[in-house]
Amino acid sequence: MSVADFAFYAFALTTLVGGLFTVVARNPVHSVLWLITAFIGATGLFVLLGAEFVAMLLMIVYVGAVAVLFLFVVMMLDVDFAELKAGMAKYMPMALLIGVILLLQLGMIFGTWTMSDGAELARRAVTPDVTQVENTRALGLLIYDDYILLFQLAGLILLVAMIGAITLTLRHRKNIKRQDVLAQMYRDPAKALEMVDVKPGQGL
Repeated sequence: MSVADFAFYAFALTTLVGGLFTVVARNPVHSVLWLITAFIGATGLFVLLGAEFVAMLLMIVYVGAVAVLFLFVVMMLDVDFAELKAGMAKYMPMALLIGVILLLQLGMIFGTWTMSDGAELARRAVTPDVTQVENTRALGLLIYDDYILLFQLAGLILLVAMIGAITLTLRHRKNIKRQDVLAQMYRDPAKALEMVDVKPGQGL
């Protein structure tokens, strides 16, 4: 067994174990930590495939930002997980039924899966030669040259979704003092300060 084979099996086993314990872990904090472990294993697999950019993207964005954000949210929120688990018990039969149906569908798909003869040629037709262009440069050429319109439209859709989520969840609570920036900018300095001559022994 070569070093590459050993690394593949090690990263694959890490990803599978991390994903399994992410689902079955009872403690939500432990579940997030196992999720980070699964991301690290997937990063190693991407490195073995020669996709260093995607690997570093997965490590920096998902492990360094998303998973850590999940961890902080889970640790800071005062959630009664025992009550949540008690409510989930009554939905367990339906969940098991859906899981069995999905497994049967996946089995049917993989049982009849065949690779088209022109699939490899079609995949190579849209990517530059890996022996001449490194994958990061090739990815940049594909995104910002060939598919720049689709890339910008995808970003616009995400922006609209973000604005919609903020609008739907924004609530203006009453009886709370808020800063009025325009009132502060347009105030008259002569009216903002009042000089009072207070005599000795005299209150305001």
